[in-house]
Amino acid sequence: MEALLLMIALTVIFGVLVMPALRRRKERMEFQQAAENAESRTRRPWDAGPDDQQGISLRKEGEPQATSPGSVTPQGLVPVEELDLRLPGPDDALVATLEEVQRTQNWRPAGQLLALTDDHELRWQRVQSLAGAAAMELAQWQTATGPPEDTPAGDAGPLDSVSLAKDEQQRDARWLRTWRMDEPNDPGGAEVYAQFLVWQAMSDTGSADHRIILEEARSVAAEAARLAPQDPVPHITELFVARGLDYRKPDFEAVWAEVTRRSRDHMGAHLAALTYWSEKWSGSKDEAYGFAQSAAGSAPPHSLLPALPLFAVYDHLPDVQLSPRMYQGAVIADAIEAAQYALGQVRPEHSMEAHVRHLLLYFLVRAERYAEAAEQVRAIDGYVGAVPWVNSENPRSEYAGYRAMAIGRQ
Repeated sequence: MEALLLMIALTVIFGVLVMPALRRRKERMEFQQAAENAESRTRRPWDAGPDDQQGISLRKEGEPQATSPGSVTPQGLVPVEELDLRLPGPDDALVATLEEVQRTQNWRPAGQLLALTDDHELRWQRVQSLAGAAAMELAQWQTATGPPEDTPAGDAGPLDSVSLAKDEQQRDARWLRTWRMDEPNDPGGAEVYAQFLVWQAMSDTGSADHRIILEEARSVAAEAARLAPQDPVPHITELFVARGLDYRKPDFEAVWAEVTRRSRDHMGAHLAALTYWSEKWSGSKDEAYGFAQSAAGSAPPHSLLPALPLFAVYDHLPDVQLSPRMYQGAVIADAIEAAQYALGQVRPEHSMEAHVRHLLLYFLVRAERYAEAAEQVRAIDGYVGAVPWVNSENPRSEYAGYRAMAIGRQ
């Protein structure tokens, strides 16, 4: 659970669209069967030679297969073992900051990064990533050493309950606690800590402390909102809290109004809200589709919101999928077209663009539109920290299988 939590946290959607495990298993089995009946792809000039048994290929049963370490990879594509699990796309500044913070346990690089991040969309993603890194770091430390003496076994507890480490090399996410202690009025530290508490609660939904931790997250998010009145990030964090605490719809809509007042077309916020409206939580399939279609229809120019219906479709795929024709039907075809339109007119370097491309690759391969899928591979290759790959047991292998289908059958 901890490993999945980190990957989800680093992909920004972080569980916003996670499918039930049963459906994922069924879906993979159905895709294997469909691929088994497909024609073997023609080898291309960049494939391994006849004496090389390691080139990109399909499994015997037909499922897309990742290249193994050291195998031949199409020119320009990243070898499977080098695919980055942490992010959906490049963010060198964030990666460098995470590495420095976790190496030194000094929060200041993270504080400086957020202080210099003005873009609301990018700031939200970086807050998610820093919080997810802290949650995973603490979980790994507690797994290795056991919980603190004053914390019940199995209860991660809020970060403040973790005693200060004496070993300077010990990595127990104390940098986040120290950040809050050193700079209690820094909105960045409050935002990261509030989201950290959300990930703590989501990682242990069966715990008696689940609601207590979410209540604390709501309190810290409110504090962050007071420190940064124009920043939508604290209110987006409360959208996660609202889902976990089963807010009534009028109460949820009040939080949503605070988000949109500050950032009308925030794609990450819309993804968080979409899950609340889904049939798995407080809404229904019709309400989720209606929310996505309304947001897409009223999207301002150069927004990614027209791609939102594709996420709504993904979130409500049926448990039983008997035919690839489902992916060629009007509902999915329209959602694919809308996502492609969004990508074609979005402002340059939108920080959520990679998330749309990863999900679009998934649907295009399923719809057997391989040439279009190959275009997405060329745009996102190298990173797999995104839905739908993070929902699988092996995100690298899952992505590489779809990549092989897209490139090999275009």
